[in-house]
Amino acid sequence: MSVLADRDIHAAIERGEIVVRPFDPNDVQPASVDLHLDRKFRVFRNNRYPYIDLRQPQPDLTELLEIRDDEPFILHPGEFVLGQTLEWVEIPDDLLAHLDGKSSLGRVGLLIHSTAGYVDPGWKGTLTLELSNVANLPIALYFGMKIGQISFVRMTSPVDRPYGSPDLGSKYQGQSEPTASAFHRDFSKRP
Repeated sequence: MSVLADRDIHAAIERGEIVVRPFDPNDVQPASVDLHLDRKFRVFRNNRYPYIDLRQPQPDLTELLEIRDDEPFILHPGEFVLGQTLEWVEIPDDLLAHLDGKSSLGRVGLLIHSTAGYVDPGWKGTLTLELSNVANLPIALYFGMKIGQISFVRMTSPVDRPYGSPDLGSKYQGQSEPTASAFHRDFSKRP
């Protein structure tokens, strides 16, 4: 397995092997592509349920908000919200991708994912961001700002069952907004 370099990323995007849309060639870094923050956020409404029950759908646990072009979204210390990348991303069945935060954002206490930094072969959709503020001051987030970077790893061979395969039960394929957890669906599959 090997990480794609900038020239390989450009070539894979030009061939349509990797899709990043919208795409600006200036966003390609030495071994990654910068991604930007969309205007949609999913905030938790703690007054609607006494606790998060992973076995049950809780459709009102979060609420979708959208900011205007120059309006900041204020992420308070200790707060956790879902955001999304502006870019739609498609990964072929012989690559996997890693989503990481920008170093400059980490230096002010902004984390862009808790556990969802891994993007499976076959993925298609925008990427949901798990945004946390671990700083002592609120952080203003803006539509279109650089929020993270995605790198691509060539696998030893294509996978047999890419993400989105019917028998995998892929819960988030094709998502186009910050998507709340669908973990409750895993309980319905148990014997």
